[in-house]
Amino acid sequence: MKWMVIVALVLPAWSSPCSSTAGRNGEEGLCHVQHGALGTDLLLRCNAPGGRVEWRVNGTKVAASEAAAGGDKDQLLLQNVSPAQEGEYSCHHPGTGKTLRRIRLRVGSPPEKPAVECWAVSYPQTVNCTWKLASEPRLETYFITTYRHGMGAKENECVQPGAGASSCSISDIQMFSITPYVLNVTAVNPLGATMNLFPFIVEQIIRPDPPEDLRVSPIPGESKKLLLEWQPPSSWPFPQYFPLKYFIRYTREGANSNRTIGPYEQTSFILTGIRPRAVYHVQVAAKDFTDYGDYSTWSPLVSGTPWTQP
Repeated sequence: MKWMVIVALVLPAWSSPCSSTAGRNGEEGLCHVQHGALGTDLLLRCNAPGGRVEWRVNGTKVAASEAAAGGDKDQLLLQNVSPAQEGEYSCHHPGTGKTLRRIRLRVGSPPEKPAVECWAVSYPQTVNCTWKLASEPRLETYFITTYRHGMGAKENECVQPGAGASSCSISDIQMFSITPYVLNVTAVNPLGATMNLFPFIVEQIIRPDPPEDLRVSPIPGESKKLLLEWQPPSSWPFPQYFPLKYFIRYTREGANSNRTIGPYEQTSFILTGIRPRAVYHVQVAAKDFTDYGDYSTWSPLVSGTPWTQP
Protein backbone atom coordinates (compact mmCIF):
# COMPACT_ATOMS: atom_id res chain seq x y z
CA MET A 1 0.00 0.00 0.00
CA LYS A 2 1.48 3.37 -1.01
CA TRP A 3 0.67 6.60 0.73
CA MET A 4 1.12 10.01 -0.87
CA VAL A 5 0.73 12.98 1.42
CA ILE A 6 1.31 16.63 0.66
CA VAL A 7 2.19 18.66 3.73
CA ALA A 8 2.20 22.45 3.85
CA LEU A 9 4.35 23.82 6.65
CA VAL A 10 4.06 27.28 8.11
CA LEU A 11 7.34 27.89 9.91
CA PRO A 12 7.27 30.10 13.02
CA ALA A 13 9.37 33.18 13.48
CA TRP A 14 12.29 31.51 15.24
CA SER A 15 13.78 33.77 17.82
CA SER A 16 16.36 33.79 20.55
CA PRO A 17 16.90 36.80 22.76
CA CYS A 18 20.07 38.82 22.43
CA SER A 19 21.67 40.32 25.49
CA SER A 20 21.05 43.94 26.44
CA THR A 21 24.74 44.86 26.28
CA ALA A 22 25.00 48.08 24.29
CA GLY A 23 27.74 49.09 21.92
CA ARG A 24 30.41 51.56 22.89
CA ASN A 25 28.29 54.46 21.73
CA GLY A 26 25.14 53.18 23.36
CA GLU A 27 23.73 51.78 20.13
CA GLU A 28 22.80 48.10 20.16
CA GLY A 29 22.04 47.70 16.47
CA LEU A 30 19.47 45.29 15.08
CA CYS A 31 19.67 41.81 16.57
CA HIS A 32 19.37 38.84 14.18
CA VAL A 33 19.18 35.13 14.98
CA GLN A 34 21.23 32.84 12.76
CA HIS A 35 21.22 29.04 12.88
CA GLY A 36 24.08 26.83 11.79
CA ALA A 37 24.32 23.08 11.22
CA LEU A 38 26.88 21.22 13.29
CA GLY A 39 30.12 20.51 11.41
CA THR A 40 29.50 22.93 8.56
CA ASP A 41 31.20 26.21 7.62
CA LEU A 42 29.14 29.27 8.42
CA LEU A 43 29.48 32.83 7.19
CA LEU A 44 28.34 35.74 9.35
CA ARG A 45 27.70 38.92 7.39
CA CYS A 46 27.79 42.44 8.72
CA ASN A 47 26.57 44.15 5.53
CA ALA A 48 28.63 47.21 6.37
CA PRO A 49 28.86 49.73 3.51
CA GLY A 50 32.45 50.70 4.26
CA GLY A 51 34.24 47.34 4.09
CA ARG A 52 36.33 46.24 7.04
CA VAL A 53 34.74 45.86 10.48
CA GLU A 54 35.73 44.65 13.93
CA TRP A 55 34.04 41.42 15.10
CA ARG A 56 33.33 40.54 18.70
CA VAL A 57 31.82 37.44 20.29
CA ASN A 58 30.20 37.90 23.68
CA GLY A 59 32.02 41.22 23.87
CA THR A 60 35.51 39.83 23.11
CA LYS A 61 37.33 40.83 19.91
CA VAL A 62 37.88 38.06 17.35
CA ALA A 63 39.93 38.01 14.13
CA ALA A 64 37.91 38.36 10.94
CA SER A 65 38.43 35.76 8.22
CA GLU A 66 39.16 36.69 4.66
CA ALA A 67 35.98 35.89 2.73
CA ALA A 68 36.36 33.86 -0.44
CA ALA A 69 33.19 35.23 -2.00
CA GLY A 70 33.64 38.68 -3.46
CA GLY A 71 36.55 39.60 -1.24
CA ASP A 72 34.27 41.29 1.30
CA LYS A 73 36.03 42.30 4.49
CA ASP A 74 32.93 42.60 6.65
CA GLN A 75 32.33 38.83 6.95
CA LEU A 76 33.34 36.33 9.60
CA LEU A 77 33.90 32.71 8.53
CA LEU A 78 33.35 30.04 11.17
CA GLN A 79 34.66 26.64 10.13
CA ASN A 80 33.29 23.29 11.30
CA VAL A 81 30.93 24.99 13.73
CA SER A 82 30.38 23.41 17.13
CA PRO A 83 28.31 24.23 20.23
CA ALA A 84 31.38 25.97 21.70
CA GLN A 85 30.98 28.68 19.04
CA GLU A 86 27.45 29.62 20.04
CA GLY A 87 26.98 33.10 21.40
CA GLU A 88 26.29 36.69 20.51
CA TYR A 89 28.39 38.03 17.65
CA SER A 90 28.54 41.71 16.83
CA CYS A 91 30.32 43.75 14.18
CA HIS A 92 31.57 47.27 14.87
CA HIS A 93 33.05 50.23 13.05
CA PRO A 94 36.83 49.81 13.48
CA GLY A 95 37.36 53.46 14.33
CA THR A 96 34.38 54.49 16.43
CA GLY A 97 33.35 51.09 17.82
CA LYS A 98 29.78 51.76 16.78
CA THR A 99 27.66 48.59 16.75
CA LEU A 100 26.60 47.85 13.17
CA ARG A 101 24.93 44.49 13.57
CA ARG A 102 24.32 41.86 16.24
CA ILE A 103 23.83 38.15 15.54
CA ARG A 104 22.72 35.50 18.00
CA LEU A 105 24.26 32.22 16.75
CA ARG A 106 22.55 28.91 17.54
CA VAL A 107 24.14 25.63 16.46
CA GLY A 108 22.37 22.30 16.01
CA SER A 109 21.00 19.78 13.54
CA PRO A 110 17.86 19.36 11.44
CA PRO A 111 15.44 16.93 13.12
CA GLU A 112 15.70 13.24 12.31
CA LYS A 113 12.65 11.17 11.38
CA PRO A 114 10.52 10.77 14.52
CA ALA A 115 10.10 7.22 15.85
CA VAL A 116 6.33 6.86 16.40
CA GLU A 117 4.16 4.37 18.24
CA CYS A 118 0.41 4.39 18.95
CA TRP A 119 -1.59 2.34 21.45
CA ALA A 120 -5.29 2.20 22.25
CA VAL A 121 -4.89 2.24 26.03
CA SER A 122 -8.43 3.57 26.53
CA TYR A 123 -10.25 1.48 23.94
CA PRO A 124 -12.75 2.25 22.47
CA GLN A 125 -12.45 5.91 23.42
CA THR A 126 -8.92 7.05 22.65
CA VAL A 127 -5.73 6.19 20.80
CA ASN A 128 -2.60 7.65 22.38
CA CYS A 129 0.49 8.23 20.23
CA THR A 130 4.03 9.10 21.29
CA TRP A 131 7.22 9.83 19.41
CA LYS A 132 10.87 10.61 20.00
CA LEU A 133 13.90 11.72 18.03
CA ALA A 134 16.95 9.47 17.88
CA SER A 135 19.24 12.36 18.78
CA GLU A 136 18.83 15.80 20.30
CA PRO A 137 18.90 18.51 17.57
CA ARG A 138 19.91 21.22 20.11
CA LEU A 139 17.47 23.64 18.54
CA GLU A 140 13.89 24.46 19.35
CA THR A 141 11.88 21.73 17.63
CA TYR A 142 8.13 21.45 17.45
CA PHE A 143 5.81 18.81 16.02
CA ILE A 144 2.84 19.02 13.68
CA THR A 145 0.52 16.05 14.30
CA THR A 146 -2.41 15.24 12.03
CA TYR A 147 -4.25 12.09 10.96
CA ARG A 148 -6.61 10.80 8.31
CA HIS A 149 -9.00 7.86 8.35
CA GLY A 150 -8.55 6.82 4.74
CA MET A 151 -6.61 8.77 2.14
CA GLY A 152 -9.60 10.69 0.84
CA ALA A 153 -10.75 11.67 4.32
CA LYS A 154 -10.42 15.04 5.98
CA GLU A 155 -7.17 15.78 7.78
CA ASN A 156 -7.69 16.19 11.51
CA GLU A 157 -5.49 17.32 14.36
CA CYS A 158 -4.03 14.74 16.71
CA VAL A 159 -4.35 16.76 19.91
CA GLN A 160 -1.17 17.42 21.90
CA PRO A 161 -1.48 18.13 25.64
CA GLY A 162 0.69 21.23 25.39
CA ALA A 163 3.43 23.08 23.53
CA GLY A 164 6.54 20.97 23.04
CA ALA A 165 4.73 17.74 23.90
CA SER A 166 5.89 14.40 22.50
CA SER A 167 2.44 12.80 22.52
CA CYS A 168 -1.03 13.33 21.07
CA SER A 169 -4.43 11.64 21.21
CA ILE A 170 -7.17 10.70 18.76
CA SER A 171 -10.63 10.51 20.30
CA ASP A 172 -13.11 9.95 17.43
CA ILE A 173 -12.37 6.26 16.89
CA GLN A 174 -14.42 4.07 14.57
CA MET A 175 -14.53 0.55 15.96
CA PHE A 176 -13.83 -2.50 13.74
CA SER A 177 -12.97 -0.37 10.71
CA ILE A 178 -10.71 -2.11 8.19
CA THR A 179 -9.65 1.28 6.79
CA PRO A 180 -6.34 2.29 8.37
CA TYR A 181 -5.82 5.49 10.27
CA VAL A 182 -2.64 7.28 9.19
CA LEU A 183 -0.88 9.51 11.70
CA ASN A 184 1.53 12.14 10.33
CA VAL A 185 4.15 13.39 12.81
CA THR A 186 6.32 16.16 11.32
CA ALA A 187 9.30 17.48 13.28
CA VAL A 188 10.25 21.06 12.43
CA ASN A 189 13.12 23.29 13.49
CA PRO A 190 15.00 26.20 11.87
CA LEU A 191 17.26 23.84 9.89
CA GLY A 192 14.59 21.62 8.34
CA ALA A 193 11.59 19.35 8.68
CA THR A 194 11.16 15.56 8.65
CA MET A 195 7.95 13.55 8.81
CA ASN A 196 6.90 9.99 9.60
CA LEU A 197 3.63 8.38 8.48
CA PHE A 198 2.33 5.77 10.90
CA PRO A 199 -0.65 3.67 9.66
CA PHE A 200 -2.66 1.54 12.09
CA ILE A 201 -5.87 -0.43 12.57
CA VAL A 202 -7.33 0.42 15.97
CA GLU A 203 -8.06 -3.13 17.12
CA GLN A 204 -4.50 -4.20 16.29
CA ILE A 205 -2.97 -1.67 18.67
CA ILE A 206 -5.09 -2.28 21.76
CA ARG A 207 -2.80 -2.39 24.78
CA PRO A 208 -4.25 -1.67 28.23
CA ASP A 209 -2.28 0.01 30.95
CA PRO A 210 -1.19 -2.39 33.73
CA PRO A 211 -3.67 -3.39 36.43
CA GLU A 212 -3.74 -1.19 39.52
CA ASP A 213 -3.89 -1.52 43.31
CA LEU A 214 -2.45 -5.04 43.47
CA ARG A 215 -2.68 -6.49 46.99
CA VAL A 216 -1.03 -9.69 48.24
CA SER A 217 -2.60 -10.84 51.50
CA PRO A 218 -2.31 -13.86 53.81
CA ILE A 219 -5.42 -16.01 54.33
CA PRO A 220 -6.08 -16.78 58.01
CA GLY A 221 -5.42 -20.44 58.75
CA GLU A 222 -3.83 -21.07 55.33
CA SER A 223 -0.03 -21.36 55.52
CA LYS A 224 0.38 -22.37 51.86
CA LYS A 225 -1.91 -19.83 50.19
CA LEU A 226 -1.93 -16.14 49.30
CA LEU A 227 -4.87 -13.96 48.22
CA LEU A 228 -4.19 -11.74 45.20
CA GLU A 229 -6.55 -8.85 44.41
CA TRP A 230 -6.29 -6.00 41.89
CA GLN A 231 -8.29 -3.46 39.91
CA PRO A 232 -8.57 -2.90 36.14
CA PRO A 233 -6.51 0.06 34.92
CA SER A 234 -8.38 3.30 35.53
CA SER A 235 -7.63 4.34 31.93
CA TRP A 236 -9.74 1.40 30.62
CA PRO A 237 -13.16 3.09 30.39
CA PHE A 238 -15.72 0.28 30.14
CA PRO A 239 -14.45 -2.97 31.73
CA GLN A 240 -18.02 -4.25 32.04
CA TYR A 241 -18.54 -4.03 28.27
CA PHE A 242 -14.97 -4.59 27.10
CA PRO A 243 -13.60 -7.00 29.72
CA LEU A 244 -9.95 -7.77 30.27
CA LYS A 245 -8.18 -11.01 31.03
CA TYR A 246 -5.26 -11.18 33.43
CA PHE A 247 -1.95 -12.97 33.74
CA ILE A 248 -0.08 -13.47 37.01
CA ARG A 249 3.69 -13.66 37.37
CA TYR A 250 5.19 -14.64 40.70
CA THR A 251 8.45 -15.81 42.20
CA ARG A 252 9.68 -16.91 45.60
CA GLU A 253 12.39 -14.74 47.12
CA GLY A 254 15.73 -16.40 46.50
CA ALA A 255 14.48 -18.50 43.58
CA ASN A 256 16.21 -18.33 40.21
CA SER A 257 13.09 -18.22 38.03
CA ASN A 258 9.50 -17.02 38.04
CA ARG A 259 6.23 -18.59 36.96
CA THR A 260 3.44 -17.10 34.84
CA ILE A 261 -0.13 -18.40 35.03
CA GLY A 262 -3.41 -17.38 33.41
CA PRO A 263 -5.32 -15.90 31.78
CA TYR A 264 -8.07 -15.34 34.33
CA GLU A 265 -11.20 -13.23 33.93
CA GLN A 266 -11.66 -12.27 37.57
CA THR A 267 -9.73 -9.59 39.48
CA SER A 268 -8.74 -11.88 42.33
CA PHE A 269 -6.93 -15.19 42.63
CA ILE A 270 -5.81 -17.58 45.38
CA LEU A 271 -2.22 -18.65 44.91
CA THR A 272 -1.83 -22.20 46.24
CA GLY A 273 0.95 -24.69 46.82
CA ILE A 274 3.47 -22.15 48.03
CA ARG A 275 6.05 -22.55 50.75
CA PRO A 276 5.09 -21.59 54.30
CA ARG A 277 6.85 -18.51 55.70
CA ALA A 278 8.42 -17.70 52.31
CA VAL A 279 8.22 -14.24 50.73
CA TYR A 280 6.59 -14.12 47.28
CA HIS A 281 6.83 -11.31 44.73
CA VAL A 282 3.80 -10.88 42.44
CA GLN A 283 2.90 -8.88 39.31
CA VAL A 284 -0.21 -8.81 37.09
CA ALA A 285 -0.67 -7.94 33.40
CA ALA A 286 -3.85 -7.36 31.37
CA LYS A 287 -5.01 -7.98 27.81
CA ASP A 288 -8.19 -7.39 25.86
CA PHE A 289 -10.55 -10.31 26.48
CA THR A 290 -11.03 -10.96 22.75
CA ASP A 291 -7.25 -11.25 22.34
CA TYR A 292 -6.89 -8.15 20.14
CA GLY A 293 -3.69 -6.19 20.43
CA ASP A 294 -0.96 -6.74 23.00
CA TYR A 295 -0.44 -7.37 26.71
CA SER A 296 0.00 -4.49 29.10
CA THR A 297 3.29 -4.07 30.86
CA TRP A 298 3.52 -5.78 34.25
CA SER A 299 2.15 -4.00 37.30
CA PRO A 300 4.62 -2.86 39.97
CA LEU A 301 6.01 -5.68 42.12
CA VAL A 302 4.10 -6.40 45.34
CA SER A 303 5.32 -8.86 47.98
CA GLY A 304 3.56 -10.98 50.58
CA THR A 305 4.00 -13.89 53.01
CA PRO A 306 1.45 -16.64 53.82
CA TRP A 307 -0.37 -16.75 57.15
CA THR A 308 1.80 -17.83 60.03
CA GLN A 309 0.41 -19.42 63.22
CA PRO A 310 0.56 -16.79 66.00
